[in-house]
Amino acid sequence: MGERRFAMYGTVAKMKLKPGAEEKMMHAMEGSANAQEGHVATYVFKSDADPNVHFVTTIFESKSAYKKFSDSPEQDKRFHQMRELLAADPEWHDGEVIHHETKVEAHRH
Repeated sequence: MGERRFAMYGTVAKMKLKPGAEEKMMHAMEGSANAQEGHVATYVFKSDADPNVHFVTTIFESKSAYKKFSDSPEQDKRFHQMRELLAADPEWHDGEVIHHETKVEAHRH
């Protein structure tokens, strides 16, 4: 008690990929956030209902770390490259992480 803790922060993005763009998108995303100070995790979910719809969750140690990453010129350039692989603009949902549990690391099949 008494110790001030800063909440983790990040985004959930819904992305509609162009057909056949998944491998290129995964390659474009590799390591993009991992090199950033304060990065905690990134998860990509592929929708069962539409395999071209991906939900991307990226989490940082704090809102300021997330904003530093998302507002950086490097991320802007990377986003414009990734945007070419999308059928439409992504939906962004930024917010504070209020609960988390992690037991295992996910691997791509």
